[in-house]
Amino acid sequence: MTRAQYNDFVKIYNAADLAGSIAARNCLPTAMVVTQNGKPIEVVNDGVCGFAWVNIKPGNSGFAKFLKNNGYARKDDYYGGVTVWVSGYNQSMQKKEAYAGAFARSLRDAGFDRVYSMSRMD
Repeated sequence: MTRAQYNDFVKIYNAADLAGSIAARNCLPTAMVVTQNGKPIEVVNDGVCGFAWVNIKPGNSGFAKFLKNNGYARKDDYYGGVTVWVSGYNQSMQKKEAYAGAFARSLRDAGFDRVYSMSRMD
């Protein structure tokens, strides 16, 4: 990888991360009400607990290698490609989904067409 390619990948990653951060910060999750015996006992303002990530294919592209080599992504043996894990935003699935969605859109806007945001409830 040339220095110019590396610098381009840094800019692309930083733009995607910024887009994700703004989306997560602007996300207003639907509060989750925890009940016991049909009675509310706690309100969780960050909403349901869950996970989110961004899957990028192919895993052997220059950008995927850049992500792995710099600790931004790991190889994804289940879906293929590489995965950028959303680790921030406590346990809020909706905030993590907002980040992942915006991150993925930013990469697609940069020309990467096989980029998917994914999530699951905990």
